[in-house]
Amino acid sequence: MQSENVVNHIVNWLKDYATKANVNGFVIGISGGIDSAVTSTLCAKTGLDVLCIEMPIHQAPSHVTRAQEHISFLKSKFPNVKDTVVNLTPVFEEFKTEVSLDGKQTTVDMALANTRARLRMTTLYYHAGLLGLLVAGTGNKVEDFGVGFYTKYGDGGVDLSPIADLMKSEVYDIGNYLNVPQSIIEAAPSDGLFGDARSDEDQIGASYPELEWAMQVTEDGKTVTDFEGRKREVIEIYLRYNSSNKHKMNPIPVCEIPKNLK
Repeated sequence: MQSENVVNHIVNWLKDYATKANVNGFVIGISGGIDSAVTSTLCAKTGLDVLCIEMPIHQAPSHVTRAQEHISFLKSKFPNVKDTVVNLTPVFEEFKTEVSLDGKQTTVDMALANTRARLRMTTLYYHAGLLGLLVAGTGNKVEDFGVGFYTKYGDGGVDLSPIADLMKSEVYDIGNYLNVPQSIIEAAPSDGLFGDARSDEDQIGASYPELEWAMQVTEDGKTVTDFEGRKREVIEIYLRYNSSNKHKMNPIPVCEIPKNLK
């Protein structure tokens, strides 16, 4: 991949979009992961205002440390970058006192994980409205259009998606080119929605290189029956997520009323 040319293309795209939208720049949630690190650096390179927000909710210490390291890295290089911390743990705990937590524990845990993402989205849009900024999404191609590994109206609620046409491996290529801190490059990808250090692979059951492979071969017309062993297992995992998360990837269904009924 032509990393320098891709970076320049995305930076120019971001700058052009913000100018046409008549906004001051971008706001982005910093998680300590590669996707938010790359996206925030690309936004910073536009020269427009960039607000990086940490939004801890019972966050794993390793995530917090990496997020802070990356923000320090950005602020040392780009005078247009500012940051703030919004501790959402009390908000999350108060929310839990007002809703029912009855039900199967795994279902409750997933609902609460998605709630964390939606609280963060609300926080990002609050600051975006206050400061005239766009919310920059951090989803990559295999997450956004392959397995749908994000929260609907959570981290999926954004104004624009700078890296959504890049596979995870390509995001790492860009991260290396941009000199993203090595601690982030080496960290196992994690959504950070459960208050521990579990990785995306722990949750999905397949690594991103495996998922990228599955996405490619299925787009080429291959099916489960074309493979055996681990490859077949990965295809099955990919297709299961792809199917169950279509509601995130497809436009919201609209009930169209026949003209003769209006």
